[in-house]
Amino acid sequence: MVRFLPAAALLLLSAALPAAHAQVTDPQIAAIVVTANEVDIDAGKLAHGKSKSAEVKKFAAQMVTDHTGVNKAATDLVKKLQVKPEGNATADGLKQGGDENIARLKKLKGKAFDKAYVDHEVDYHQAVLDAMDKTLIPSARNSELKALLVKVRPAFVAHLEHAKHLQEGLK
Repeated sequence: MVRFLPAAALLLLSAALPAAHAQVTDPQIAAIVVTANEVDIDAGKLAHGKSKSAEVKKFAAQMVTDHTGVNKAATDLVKKLQVKPEGNATADGLKQGGDENIARLKKLKGKAFDKAYVDHEVDYHQAVLDAMDKTLIPSARNSELKALLVKVRPAFVAHLEHAKHLQEGLK
């Protein structure tokens, strides 16, 4: 069965893959990290309020909590380092893709909603991990920023595995 990546994952991949060969700056990385987390927080809030599945609601609440925590750590670090997040095509693409995903999810109900939300979470977390591994971590120049990215990476892996487990149950 062929699955198509949702718009947000496609935008992240298309924006991040060319960047794998180019450098992104620490201020651009800060903007990407904050935006990526905000996108997942927004989707999690929607899913927590809209899903009827206890498992999906629990997962969505975890996404909100965990990604809010990552954003707080990232925001605290950029303030400490006096780095101002700098807008860029990847962050803009993430925001646009996140908005499109929310609009699409709002039209769905019941199991169709749960499946679309969880499928997106699988694709989105995989795309974020790919961007972290290929672009963000290798491009980070500040050792504290790089350390933060490395520190939060296992949480993104755990989110991906949890989403894949949920996805299997929704087939």
